[in-house]
Amino acid sequence: MSAPAELLRDFVNTYDVEGGMDDLATPAELTVWLRERDLIDPAARAVDRDLAVAVRLREGLRVTLRHNHDAMMLNAPPELAWALSALPLHVTLVQGVPGLAPSLTGVPGGLARIAALISASHADGSWPRLKVCVEGTCQWAFIDSSKNRSRAWCSMRVCGNRTKTRTYRARRQAEGSARPS
Repeated sequence: MSAPAELLRDFVNTYDVEGGMDDLATPAELTVWLRERDLIDPAARAVDRDLAVAVRLREGLRVTLRHNHDAMMLNAPPELAWALSALPLHVTLVQGVPGLAPSLTGVPGGLARIAALISASHADGSWPRLKVCVEGTCQWAFIDSSKNRSRAWCSMRVCGNRTKTRTYRARRQAEGSARPS
């Protein structure tokens, strides 16, 4: 699958909604995450504002990816729009291929590189396959590799099974309460 989609997925998954674990809880953790992916130079250090932008970018992406199941998202949600406006990008032309590049250096530049992956993922066709699990307690990002792009859960074994079991139990309970006493 595409490297832009994979990095976007990994970025969204820095927060585990179900477990409440955040890999980007501090500016130092953001710095490490960006450095490990070669998005910033070794001397760059994140500050509180960088962390705020990163969290809004991540959560805005999560909201947006929820809509990739039905392709109904027409505009960026407010969190994402705010983060994108804080990360200036400029258009480049390399060997005749247009792209986006950060207008800043350091941590803001690293975050802008992540933002630029939205366009790169769209250009390579992987954007519609980038989704968030429809299981409300999960919200884990995944790349839908199914032939017809209909996958809804990050894992059929876990989230798919939970949803189907809940639906089955609700149906059984409704059938039981609908019977005359």
